[in-house]
Amino acid sequence: MNKSFENLKNAFAGESQANRRYLAFARKAGEEGLPQVAKLFRAAAESETIHALNHIRIMGEVKTTIDNLNTAISGETFEFKTMYPEYIDIARKEGNQQAAWSFDVASKVEEIHAGLFSKAIEVLKMGKKLDSVDYYVCGVCGNTVEGEPPERCPVCGSPKNRFLKVA
Repeated sequence: MNKSFENLKNAFAGESQANRRYLAFARKAGEEGLPQVAKLFRAAAESETIHALNHIRIMGEVKTTIDNLNTAISGETFEFKTMYPEYIDIARKEGNQQAAWSFDVASKVEEIHAGLFSKAIEVLKMGKKLDSVDYYVCGVCGNTVEGEPPERCPVCGSPKNRFLKVA
């Protein structure tokens, strides 16, 4: 790997993290009644997304949709089979129940994501297009469901009104 590629990879990671961080900061500013600061953080987050997308495009890591689905399945599977179980174990040994909970719900949802991506790839491999369905994401744990959200999130128990419809 040449140095420019390594730098693009590191910059992609940094820009991606900045995007998420700024969105968290925007939520906090909104909670504190500072809508203009929240808007500024959201604008900066969008800018960081543009930077990250430029970097990943130049790295050549956005391929065909089938390739991208396979990459997504691989990443999600690694997370729920290897990464998160290790993280959960460490958090529990350290007595950090909040971290253990966060890792646990993320692990469960990553498995759901892998299933959704696998379902999509099978449909595409048959030469078909996916049916048009709505997706909802639990605002507490990130659980992702097709169709209508359940009365209670099966991952974290949150009520139906905590699910956000994905546009």
